[in-house]
Amino acid sequence: MAKDLAKALADLKEDEAVAIVKEKLDAGADPMGVLNEAGKGMEVVGTRFSKGVYFIPDLVYSGEILKRVNELIKPKLKAGSDKKTGGKVIIATVAGDIHDIGKDIVVFMLDVSGFEVYDMGVDVPIQKIVDKIKETGAPVVGLSGFLTLAYDAMKQTIDAIKAAGLREKTKIMIGGGQITPEIVKYTGADNFGKDAIEAVALAKKFMVAK
Repeated sequence: MAKDLAKALADLKEDEAVAIVKEKLDAGADPMGVLNEAGKGMEVVGTRFSKGVYFIPDLVYSGEILKRVNELIKPKLKAGSDKKTGGKVIIATVAGDIHDIGKDIVVFMLDVSGFEVYDMGVDVPIQKIVDKIKETGAPVVGLSGFLTLAYDAMKQTIDAIKAAGLREKTKIMIGGGQITPEIVKYTGADNFGKDAIEAVALAKKFMVAK
């Protein structure tokens, strides 16, 4: 059997992807490494969607494949990480954007890394995010967006957090699509993660710095 999980997932071959994951885990592969491979496959899916090769149904289907993969990997990662000691993190795909693939991977990775994650879903209104920060006191917020229009929504959300007097005690990371240091500066975020592993590392760094 082919061992290229990223390719199987990118090509939307569900049974093949699941079989590869099972084979890798049974052989003692690092669960985090397997998850990272799956993430690379999802990046290809996102790229194909942006180029018009894939469409919304393909995105939805790839998300379903990822859920099956996550179900296989999660038990291997959860050992010893049930206690939520990492701190509180709010994750949301910003208003106007309905993409949840990247967000879901980040939520999953934060969860198994011991964070208490508040997943607000997609197309989240700005005020809801502000209210969630007030409600939970979460010191870290992750804003996701795949479309370029999300950059303005990220900026507006961060501006609203600042206007509410919450910015100084809230670290904000952004991700999704073609995020660059310039976009970070434009939106007013603290930093960006190019993938889920970087997002977890940033969250840990922010928790130490708070």
